[in-house]
Amino acid sequence: MIASAAIEQSTLEFIEVPVSIENALHDAALSVNRKLDELIQPVNGAEARVYDAMRYTTMVGGKRIRPYLLINSAAIFDVHGDYALRAAAAIEMLHCYSLVHDDLPAMDDSDLRRGQPTAHKKFDEATAILAGDGLLTMAFEVLAHPDTHPDGGVRAELCHALAVSGGAAGMVGGQMIDLASENLELDIGAITHLQRLKTGAIIAFSCEAGAILGHASKEQRQALINYAHDLGLAFQIVDDLLDAEGDAAETGKPTGADAAAGKATFVSILGLDRARQQARMLGNQANAHLEMFGRKADPLRWMTEFVISRKS
Repeated sequence: MIASAAIEQSTLEFIEVPVSIENALHDAALSVNRKLDELIQPVNGAEARVYDAMRYTTMVGGKRIRPYLLINSAAIFDVHGDYALRAAAAIEMLHCYSLVHDDLPAMDDSDLRRGQPTAHKKFDEATAILAGDGLLTMAFEVLAHPDTHPDGGVRAELCHALAVSGGAAGMVGGQMIDLASENLELDIGAITHLQRLKTGAIIAFSCEAGAILGHASKEQRQALINYAHDLGLAFQIVDDLLDAEGDAAETGKPTGADAAAGKATFVSILGLDRARQQARMLGNQANAHLEMFGRKADPLRWMTEFVISRKS
């Protein structure tokens, strides 16, 4: 098998060693964690508490799926390893900010995240809000820094793409629809649109960013975006399945929340069996978009299988 194990080298190379997706995820997570630790350093002074909350939010658990996608998309185009790691750290900062805010009492009101107390439980609501704000803005600070790429045009394009996917036309818009949808009758088209924004937009950026860093062609970039859109929907369907029938001890967060809130989900509309079938179909469709990249895209194909079969 081919694995992306050399992410600390000058380029992200694929090495022929037999590793599982879990090992590949673990290796990517370790490298991204080191980069996050480097970028979000603890400080002294009155502002120390918000830095502590930012570090707690980013460093406690997490599979680092989005960084993995970015790293391995960038590897297709032989992107310099540190460029990819910095961009991967930035997307994880934005993802973690969204989790902090989603967990707040004004939104999902969750006490548990990644098997640990949520940020507002560990610290307090005001600190959690500020920690989320700090992570969001730091993500753009990292992408805009010359260390992320020597080409200013690439850095600007990364910032623009993240702003679109993370803002009201993407993740934030999807969260707004999600909050407004409680106790409403949504059809499958509306649910698909909601999740393409809320979950899929950031997953799409994670793959598109690798193409941006690598000066990929328009066709190559679109293929990765199409892969990510299908993967993102499959991811959300599996998330809905886990919420409906998962074990909180295994998932690391409360289950049954969607049903309790009266939210329409893929599972509530399709049922368990059809939802599983739809997730598998989307996974196959996602992998079909990777054909032009040959074996270099194998780590992305592994991710598809991981998303479909995950238990947490």
